[in-house]
Amino acid sequence: MSIIHLKKAAQVASTGEGDVRAKVERLLAEIESGGEETVRRLCRELDGWDGEIVVSKAAWDAAERHVSPQLKEDIQLAHRHVQRFAEAQRKAIGDVEIEMMPGLTVGHRNLPLETAGCYVPGGRYAHIASAIMSVTTARAAGVPTVVACSPPRASGGIHPAQLYALKVCGADGVMNLGGVQGIAAMAFGLFDFPKADILCGPGNQFVAEAKRLLYGRVAIDMFPGPTETLVIADATADPDIVAADLVGQAEHGYNSPVSLISLDERLAKEVVARVPALIASLPEPNRSSAEAAWRDYAEVVLAGSREEAAQQADRYASEHLHVQCGDLGWWHDRLRNYGSLFLGEETTVAFGDKVSGPNHILPTKSAARYTGGLSVGKFLKTVTWQRMTREANRTIGPACARISRHEGMEGHARSADVRLAKWFRGENFDLSGKD
Repeated sequence: MSIIHLKKAAQVASTGEGDVRAKVERLLAEIESGGEETVRRLCRELDGWDGEIVVSKAAWDAAERHVSPQLKEDIQLAHRHVQRFAEAQRKAIGDVEIEMMPGLTVGHRNLPLETAGCYVPGGRYAHIASAIMSVTTARAAGVPTVVACSPPRASGGIHPAQLYALKVCGADGVMNLGGVQGIAAMAFGLFDFPKADILCGPGNQFVAEAKRLLYGRVAIDMFPGPTETLVIADATADPDIVAADLVGQAEHGYNSPVSLISLDERLAKEVVARVPALIASLPEPNRSSAEAAWRDYAEVVLAGSREEAAQQADRYASEHLHVQCGDLGWWHDRLRNYGSLFLGEETTVAFGDKVSGPNHILPTKSAARYTGGLSVGKFLKTVTWQRMTREANRTIGPACARISRHEGMEGHARSADVRLAKWFRGENFDLSGKD
């Protein structure tokens, strides 16, 4: 049986994206030239914010007072899980030292970057979890300075719960800035913060484009796109849970793809039948977002075997991949392309988004074919080193000289010659590089 579509997506994640590059290029150039005054102007014009840019200690303290004890406990729990997972990742990334031959020792070290700039989305939601994911992971990697920014609400700056989360996770400073101006402020080292070595965190298309244009001048975590989720389910799956999981991710935005690969036609049809009522029960604006995502971007396909389903899932290379099937071990071993994998109905993408531990900043638009999500490794640079005795030059020096002369790199060859001449006077070496 080949793959059969019960519901075909009318659009893909990139459909309808405006050409924002020219606008972002112009804004970045204006900010680099005009500095902090340009940022303040853009903040007034775009965010309606005319208050402090750098969040003061008084504002942090006030935010903490506005967060309920229960929410504080929940934020602390999420932070502990993300921190513990990230610290385990760091321990798994080891340094290397190896003796290549007597007298020649080489290796590599994993060094944290100096400054991380963490973008935390704002808008209509308080993105608490995004604050936890980026700042906590940078800290676990050993980054000395972690700066964050988030779009301010015109009525009161960054949401108190976000500020509290940033404090718990160890941000050194926070700016009331969103969009291109927030990314630029961190990249260019404005408002007395050092220039970021890496920019990380999700954001809208303007944030994504700013990161893309700055890549090379700074590192970035990835090019973010709309949130996407794929569920694989068989006859053992609960259609109510599958439908709820799809709708729960569709509320992210009008262009958030949600898809189902089903090994059972009855299950697939039951899920499709349940979705509209679940969407209708959502509050606004979540309902409108989920309606559009389901209508325009959702797919439901039937697969004749689990191997067919796995092949199709690997072609999707979805940001989130949730398997609600029997024999979870087979799926764990077989699946290759995903940002994060969720095994069994007992877990859900929502848990990963908020509190379970692995990072929720993940690759989209099929980038899971070649990369994973945000991890401590993104905040580390692997640098190599070597050390050599004079005696080892007897072997290394002539080989280097001959290879260099074969390549026409005479200057390289003479770097070897001069050492051999200094330490092995009177000895003859074949340095010609001639066949």
